[in-house]
Amino acid sequence: MKKLFILVGYLLGYLASYAQADYKVIFDITSKSVEDHNTVIRQLNGILKGSPDAQLEVAVYGDALDMVLKDKSKITPALTELLNNKKVSVKVCGATMKRNNKDASELIPGVNVVPDAIYEIITKQREGWGYIKVAH
Repeated sequence: MKKLFILVGYLLGYLASYAQADYKVIFDITSKSVEDHNTVIRQLNGILKGSPDAQLEVAVYGDALDMVLKDKSKITPALTELLNNKKVSVKVCGATMKRNNKDASELIPGVNVVPDAIYEIITKQREGWGYIKVAH
C-alpha cells in the first residue's frame, strides 16, 4: 500500500510539472486590417493575464507591415506596452521590408527583423511552439 501511495505521489508530481510546462506560442499575421492588429494585441494580453510567464512571439509579414511601422501603425501604444514585457517579441520579415523599401529605422522600437517570417514560424514550431494564424 505504501508503494502505491509513493507511485501516486510521483504520478501527481509529474502531472503537475507537465501542467506547468512552458507556454510558447507564435502568432502569424499577414493582414493589413487594423481590426486584425487589434485582435492579436487582445490575444496576447489575454494569454499574459492568465499565464504571465508565457513566451509569445508575433511574426509580421506581407500586408501586415504597417502594423509595425512608426509612421503607419494604429496600435503603437498597445504594441509598445507589450514589447516592454521580456516574454513578448515581435519579428518582422526582412524580405517583406525589402520588397516595400523599408529599413529597421522605420520600425516601432523593440520590433526586430528576421530574414524570413515563414522560416521563423517553422523554426518555432520545430522547437515545440504552438501556432496561431491571426484573424478576427
